[in-house]
Amino acid sequence: MTAVVHLIAAARPNFMKVAPVYHRLARADWCRPVLIHTGQHYDPEMSDVFLRDLGLPAPDINLEVGSGSHAEQTAGVLVAYERVCRDAPPDHVVVVGDVNSTIACALAAKKLWLPVGHLEAGLRSWDRRMPEEINRVLTDALSDLLWTPSPDADGNLRREGVEDRRIRRVGNIMIDAFELLRPRIAAEAAAAGLGLPEAGYGVVTLHRPSNVDTPEALSGLVDRLLGAGRRLPLVFPVHPRTRQRLQQFGLLEKLAASGDVRLSEPLGYVRFMSLVQSSRLVITDSGGVQGETTYLRIPCLTLRENTEQPITLSEGSNRLVPPETLEAAVEETLAGPARIGRVPDLWDGRTAERVVEDLRGILA
Repeated sequence: MTAVVHLIAAARPNFMKVAPVYHRLARADWCRPVLIHTGQHYDPEMSDVFLRDLGLPAPDINLEVGSGSHAEQTAGVLVAYERVCRDAPPDHVVVVGDVNSTIACALAAKKLWLPVGHLEAGLRSWDRRMPEEINRVLTDALSDLLWTPSPDADGNLRREGVEDRRIRRVGNIMIDAFELLRPRIAAEAAAAGLGLPEAGYGVVTLHRPSNVDTPEALSGLVDRLLGAGRRLPLVFPVHPRTRQRLQQFGLLEKLAASGDVRLSEPLGYVRFMSLVQSSRLVITDSGGVQGETTYLRIPCLTLRENTEQPITLSEGSNRLVPPETLEAAVEETLAGPARIGRVPDLWDGRTAERVVEDLRGILA
């Protein structure tokens, strides 16, 4: 009998984490993967382009939940996914990351006594002001299998009373997505297409509420980016949420007028990673980019007070940078080596293989 495995995708990082697992499961003769798109990122720029880049088919089911407050979005996914599971219960549910859809689908599945595996489990920022932190903690408490990326994640779960039998360290699934598309990323040559020299520019990503949702915070960051851009040209693919705030606060024209900071629309994974791979440094507030830069050993300046991936600080190329010190941090980075840190254990592009082997042992 063929086992049915639901793979839940909602936001762009989810697609990257789901894709390597989907492709491995699709080649197996003992299971059938079902791709569930919750519709949390409903703009084609935020989802469809990533599906194409990652070679994923159109989702088997789209819950089409759309935008809303955290409560509205979580509730919408919970109701819609429960209906799917009642109509055709899967043999296993795989949720990834820490978005609202992650906790909503895990909760719906467990209320129906369905087994759940959480990929990227055990990460903690210890900042309960972050909605993602609440989603992570609750999803880990509910899930039967906890696939972790690093030893610190294992330790976090054990401190929370999780039994060892539920914890499986498998590595960083984001590296699998990169390796899956490495030939296309290399061939993309995005920097050359923009007339930028190898390691002669930086890449910027910003979207977290603490950085973009108030005029004071965003205005200060714009000034810091303009200052950093005078030292090193910057490419800034602007998240829709951030573009909206820049327009709302009257900052978009100021940033666009600078020849040192190039603004663009959101980029697909292949083009974005082509830019990152050839860059001198990355300025970000994203979780995923911290891991990818660590794998590539590219200096990463993270504009946050904390990170759920401390291994990128202790072993990798990442450092936490208060926004007011960004220009000094850029200067210091440029004075150092172009490649720093080391790649953590099991960040080897074989995480999906370990996840699928684990599922096979349970379901086949």
